[in-house]
Amino acid sequence: MRVTIGGQPVELTRREFDLLDLLASHPGRAFSREFLLDRVWGHDYDGFDRTVDSHIVRLRRKLGPTGEKIATVWGVGYRFLP
Repeated sequence: MRVTIGGQPVELTRREFDLLDLLASHPGRAFSREFLLDRVWGHDYDGFDRTVDSHIVRLRRKLGPTGEKIATVWGVGYRFLP
């Protein structure tokens, strides 16, 4: 569970890593917030879908310019640009 950009390590939380892993493993595919909550947080999570938004914001910030590859798909959720 390690992410590097330009040879420099990027410190991610477990949830941030899991989100990035899921999105980057399926470039171009859009995932709904509900799907991401289910896959990353689990079936028993009782929080709000905006949790995903908060984690995406932090993940983009930590990834710097590479974070721009995480695209918002309006009305759907998020996808990783190929």
